[in-house]
Amino acid sequence: MTSRTLLRFAVAGVAAATGLAIAVYPAAASQTAQTPPPKQIRLLTINDFHGNLETPTGSSGRIVNETGVTVQAAGGAAYLATAIKQSRLPGRTDVVAAGDLIGASPLVSAAFHDEPTVQVLGELGLDVSSVGNHEFDEGLSELQRLQKGGCHPTDGCSPAGKWKGADYEYIGANVVDDAGKNALPPIAIRVVNGVKIGYIGLVTKTTPSIVTPASIAGLTFQDEVEAGNRAAAWLKKRGVNVMVALVHEGDSVAANQSPNACPLTTGVGRAIATKLSADVDLVVMGHSHQAYVCTTKDPAGNTRYFTQGSSFGRVMTQIDFRVDAKTGDVIRSSVTADNKVVAVDGEANKGLDIPKYAADRKVEKLVSYWTSAVSTKANAPVGKITADISNAVPAGGSGETTLGDVIADAQLAAAKKDGGNADIALMNPGGVRTLLTYASSEAGEGDGVVTYGEAFAVQPFNNLLQAVTLTGAQLKTVLEQQFTGGPNAQAFTKILQPSSNLSYSYNESAAWGSRISELKIDGVAVADGQSVRVAANNFLVSGGDAFAEFTKGTDLWTWDGGFDVDAFTAYLTANSPLAPPALTRITKIG
Repeated sequence: MTSRTLLRFAVAGVAAATGLAIAVYPAAASQTAQTPPPKQIRLLTINDFHGNLETPTGSSGRIVNETGVTVQAAGGAAYLATAIKQSRLPGRTDVVAAGDLIGASPLVSAAFHDEPTVQVLGELGLDVSSVGNHEFDEGLSELQRLQKGGCHPTDGCSPAGKWKGADYEYIGANVVDDAGKNALPPIAIRVVNGVKIGYIGLVTKTTPSIVTPASIAGLTFQDEVEAGNRAAAWLKKRGVNVMVALVHEGDSVAANQSPNACPLTTGVGRAIATKLSADVDLVVMGHSHQAYVCTTKDPAGNTRYFTQGSSFGRVMTQIDFRVDAKTGDVIRSSVTADNKVVAVDGEANKGLDIPKYAADRKVEKLVSYWTSAVSTKANAPVGKITADISNAVPAGGSGETTLGDVIADAQLAAAKKDGGNADIALMNPGGVRTLLTYASSEAGEGDGVVTYGEAFAVQPFNNLLQAVTLTGAQLKTVLEQQFTGGPNAQAFTKILQPSSNLSYSYNESAAWGSRISELKIDGVAVADGQSVRVAANNFLVSGGDAFAEFTKGTDLWTWDGGFDVDAFTAYLTANSPLAPPALTRITKIG
């Protein structure tokens, strides 16, 4: 019996034992095995949803689509659900995300510790997401509770009963604890259309400077590329050839561009997408709330896509590619990516000749349940305003905004009482999330009433209001730390919003440390050696946003009247109707 015959018998024996049908062909030189067709995979991706279960209003809901049309209303869970459902390829689709799905959320989600959003995202079919910095707003233990289940340790169960946990998994390869171990699963492996896909979760390494330090105590956020490459090597050793990095970091873009364009104006996201291991086939990004579809060259010189899909569910990114069935590798030339604007099929977009999505009724009903649960609190009026009070910096302005000023005034008013004895207040601009609008309808009509829900949307973080004592010299250093170039390595200029009794000038073209001048409180020059009681939220007081000088403050006091939003609503009530203040507190001289 020949060796070839023995081989045929051996293969036949395996087929009989396993129940598999295996064809054996003679090893003729003129015959070659048929090449199996490539396998198709589709990814549907989102990022920075921030608990926007309802379609965001105003500028937060607007976005320019692929044809240059400004869509007036986009996003919201029910419409995103329809977009995902219509775009699925059965058996060939994964739904993934790049972080900040929760945190900085509207009241409908935040009131219940974002359980509503995690529940709805499960209904949308989300499979896996990287963590974002806002996933840590309430600490790692709270993130783990949301993942695994159980009622909130302080507030107890929501109206829906005991929390069952998430239907999707959070991953973060560059988040480690004090022992150097991964604090979260670094990767997730899923099988789609018979293909193993390895997902690598990464969050911006700047997280310690933008999250309250107490929330991330004991955690280290490693370099994204180094951690990503370690995860890629681990996947490669285990035979996973298709790899997707879900990275909560990204770039800014030029305004009013197609979401499928690549008009990047910064480069931190591109740098990560370029430097990650050549084994990583795609990079899905977030954090900067921008929409782009870009390509770069990986370390092996191959083309690699990196994308981001705006925020609040306004865009869903569809990425298609084929996998070589023989080698298991992504055919890079087959990759396509399309940022689809999730335009609402409703009154706001009436008359626009654009693709629109109807609401998914099941998800709409689920969102309605949560809005009803929070409605009494959300709809309660807290005051009136005489005109829009905005968080936007006017063209050519100093960085001061009318809403930032109002919040600083509110914090000063609260922190003067009950032992706070504050002299001034400062508010970080990133904590002012949206504007207060006078109009209550798209027709511009309204009575200027501000509800608790609208006020909460402005300050959704539930920060504590605190006060510390700084010297005049330390206060000046805090203000110097608003600018780049100093030892605190501020990434970009962040102008703190001052209370009405604080004024100063700055010259950004001067050397760092010499930019602040004419620093006065109640019109009196501040001396280096004098003591100044400064009110701010606990994020700033603990050194957030790279304002390290705040941590030198002494005699810490914490307001017992609630959270920072409660100081804001109390001020609106006490000063109703409130007019937008003049922007005269900060003078820009260069």
